[in-house]
Amino acid sequence: MTAPRSEFLKTLTERGFIHQCTDPTALDDRLSTGPVAAYIGFDATADSLHTGHLLPIMTLRWLQKSGHKPVVLIGGGTTQIGDPSFRDTSRPLLDDEQIARNVAGLKQVFSRYLTFGDGPTDAVMVDNADWLDPLRYLPFLRDFGTHFTINRMLSFDSVRQRLEREQPLTLLEFNYMVLQAFDFLELSRRHGCVLQMGGSDQWGNIVNGIELARRIDQRQLFGLTTPLLTTSAGTKMGKTAGGAVWLNAERLSPYEFWQFWRNAEDDDVARFLRLFTEVPLDEVHRLGQLQGAEINEAKRILATEATRLAHGDEAAQAAADTARRAFEEGENASGLPSLGLSRKELESGVTLAHLFVLAGLASSKSDARRLVANSGARLNGNVVQDGDVQVTPADLVDGALKLTAGRKRHVLVHVNG
Repeated sequence: MTAPRSEFLKTLTERGFIHQCTDPTALDDRLSTGPVAAYIGFDATADSLHTGHLLPIMTLRWLQKSGHKPVVLIGGGTTQIGDPSFRDTSRPLLDDEQIARNVAGLKQVFSRYLTFGDGPTDAVMVDNADWLDPLRYLPFLRDFGTHFTINRMLSFDSVRQRLEREQPLTLLEFNYMVLQAFDFLELSRRHGCVLQMGGSDQWGNIVNGIELARRIDQRQLFGLTTPLLTTSAGTKMGKTAGGAVWLNAERLSPYEFWQFWRNAEDDDVARFLRLFTEVPLDEVHRLGQLQGAEINEAKRILATEATRLAHGDEAAQAAADTARRAFEEGENASGLPSLGLSRKELESGVTLAHLFVLAGLASSKSDARRLVANSGARLNGNVVQDGDVQVTPADLVDGALKLTAGRKRHVLVHVNG
């Protein structure tokens, strides 16, 4: 493909979003003629998305900023099955009530990244349960089953790898790719969607939808995937030792979200700035050249800009200010992640190891003891020598205890009563 003419593909190319595209030249031509409706699907397997979902979310954001219409597809229907793509085991099946709660939680995320409304480039949110739930099984099989061959479905990497490992793939899961293909057909009919986007693991599902629409409606549809991201340390994007890095503040505070980006590896900073912020590329290039202690400037910008998109200007600035006071001025600043503890609990006997577990800085007492053994635990700024020592009211500073794991994870324990 020559250099894209459309602003959307040009932006995605320059920032490193594109992994595969079904017909890039034809898609570029279509994007250059006027607003295009495009969608990405998100199953409601939890009540929040996490940073592992940010690449597709940012793709939708750039789509809208380029003058096109994002369609957010919530998988209220497909969640009842669970996407088997590149998974070793089947997803747990959720009941209708849990799916409904999760759908409500996901809606909070997108309001930060997209502008919703009734205009030609305003985003819309739809739920595939609207057309999947009423389906009658036998008519669906008769009308659409003939367009899918088992031979082709077995050739997709997501299925083939599961079978090569001799791990079971249920008939229920096998239907998932058929239903996702049907989603693309329905969205092309209902909302004029001509482009489906998603992670690289969705390539086979996207191609199925394109083929289905071509066979049944003689429509030309397109597919585009983003790369599967890992950090320079080899970990999957969105996962840390402490669990998923959630996008909803109820799951993870804006300060902790800010800290996740501030703690990025040096080799990841320029790439993350391109993908997860809107910092201009010439500034990204400048920041990417920083070395040594100067790279911290780039990390602070990455953390603040990523947090601004997820939680708003005020939360991002508050997180940056809190970090500056806590780490540069040494204050016991408010705004740090906190834990409440009664004075009675403290006086009854709490070990430092147990306190680190309660604060979420260690997964178990043995994990806390390992942290202490490696000189990675601090109480009120002082290195802890013994994880089994009892914490007493004498350790309080202004009615609180400041716990630190490593150099950058902090929790304030407020003692009341």
